[in-house]
Amino acid sequence: MQGAKGTSQEIIVYTDGAASGNPGPGGYGIVMRAGSYRKEFAAGFRHTTNNRMELLGVIVALENLKIIPSSVVIYTDSKYVSDAVEKRWLFGWEQKGFSKPKNPDLWKRFLLVYRKHQVRFVWVKGHAQIPENERCDQLAVQASKQADLLIDTWYETNQES
Repeated sequence: MQGAKGTSQEIIVYTDGAASGNPGPGGYGIVMRAGSYRKEFAAGFRHTTNNRMELLGVIVALENLKIIPSSVVIYTDSKYVSDAVEKRWLFGWEQKGFSKPKNPDLWKRFLLVYRKHQVRFVWVKGHAQIPENERCDQLAVQASKQADLLIDTWYETNQES
């Protein structure tokens, strides 16, 4: 996302993930804002987990940024995602070759795009009447209920729980 005169500005991103049954059908929702620009993204998967969808929402948001590097603030209600980065657990997992954490495929994908930007996470309480977070939740749930769901191939092959 880019400002009207081609200058970069701070990008605000809200993300949320959902899974019915956990594991079960799931989806993510994203709202991105930069100045007066606003964009929404969502996708649903037939068999996945809530944590995978929380993390995938962040990844997809970062992958959709047009200016590299961008300054990004990500608002999430996922302690799993925000704590892993802000408390630096993720970097320890990386040093150990991702031998123990769940979702190593997504964490590796996250690091590739995370390192291209200046990213800060802000944890927000879920279902606390924060309009953009509520919108992301709606998008994630709607995406998980679509008829033509995508396949979370890594998860279905490795069946983490």
